[in-house]
Amino acid sequence: MMILESHVAPEWVDYNGHMNDAEYARVFSLAVEALMDHIGLDEEGRKRHGYTLYTLETHLCYRREAHEGQPLQVGVTLLDHDAKRLHIFFELCDVEGNLLATSEQMLMGIDSEAGRPAPFPAPVEAAITTLPQANADAWPELARRTIGIQR
Repeated sequence: MMILESHVAPEWVDYNGHMNDAEYARVFSLAVEALMDHIGLDEEGRKRHGYTLYTLETHLCYRREAHEGQPLQVGVTLLDHDAKRLHIFFELCDVEGNLLATSEQMLMGIDSEAGRPAPFPAPVEAAITTLPQANADAWPELARRTIGIQR
């Protein structure tokens, strides 16, 4: 499911002539915000439910360069979830569908007033169940990666 469309802003381009590595993280952060909007945690929803999401962990893999002005699309797949957490996989692609980067993330639902983890409000949980979900035996190839030197 496409969750975000954007483009490479001029200020995101570095001395190598392509999108700086930190800006890929920015795009995935914007994708989390778009996901929040999609599941009912937009500004009004966050206020109504007293609830938000925090990012606990992220694993970003760079696959291809992106250049100034280039259109970007971010797709989202739900890998897993429980009462308080979302395990999400984002794919950043160009308009031809070429994979530019991926971001696997663990997001935690937070009671905004208490500042503590809390179960998803019922309407948010219902919206989460509508997200495209990967079967446990058919996760994207770049999910569950670890960093290390292969020997």
